[in-house]
Amino acid sequence: MTLTELQHDALVEIFNIGVGQAAASMSGIVNEEVTMSVPSISFLNRAEAAALLGGKNKQDQGQRICGVSQHYEGAFQTEAILMFPEDKSLEIVRLMVGESVPLEQLTEMEQEAMSEIGNIILNSCVGTLANIFQRELEGSLPVYHVGTSEEILSASGSAAEAVVLMLHIDFILEMHQIHGYVAFILDISALNDLQEQINLYLNRVMGQG
Repeated sequence: MTLTELQHDALVEIFNIGVGQAAASMSGIVNEEVTMSVPSISFLNRAEAAALLGGKNKQDQGQRICGVSQHYEGAFQTEAILMFPEDKSLEIVRLMVGESVPLEQLTEMEQEAMSEIGNIILNSCVGTLANIFQRELEGSLPVYHVGTSEEILSASGSAAEAVVLMLHIDFILEMHQIHGYVAFILDISALNDLQEQINLYLNRVMGQG
C-alpha cells in the first residue's frame, strides 16, 4: 500500500496526537515527565516487520521481544501490538515501580505492568484514530507476549501476506530514551477501510479550510 504524502503526513500527525495523550497518562504513573513521539511510519509485510524488530545486527536477530497486543474492530479491523526489546521492557517497569523493588519481584510484575502500558499506548493511538475518523473502534483486553519478533507477529493470528503498519515510537523519560514499535496488522479490506477513513478526514479538513 502506498499513501500520498498528504495521507502519510495526516496519519503521522494523528498517531503523534495519540502517543502525546499516552505520554501524559504515563507521566502521571511514573511522576516524571514522559515524552513520546512517532518519527516515522511504514507499511511492511510480516517478514520485513519481523526483520526490523529483530535488529540490524545478526546477533540481535534472535533477541526476545516483549509485546502487548489488543484486537480492535469497527471502522477497520486490526490487531495492534506494542513491542519493546525485553531488556527495555524491564527498564520501563523499573521506572514505573521504583528502584527499591528487587529484580525477581520486578520480573513477576513485568507482565501486569507492561499490559497496563500497552493498554494506555494502544488505546490512546486507536482512540485518537476513532475520534478523528468519527467512527467506533472497540478493543479487547491486552494480551502479553514474550518471544522473537516473528513469534509475536505470528501469535497475533496474522497471515504471512498481511500488511503491517509499523509506528516507530521514541519513548523519553528523564535520562532514558527507549525505542519501541507499535504494529497494526491489516488485511486488504482493513487497509482499504483505513485509506478511505484518511481520505474522509482530509476532505473534512480541506472543506473547513
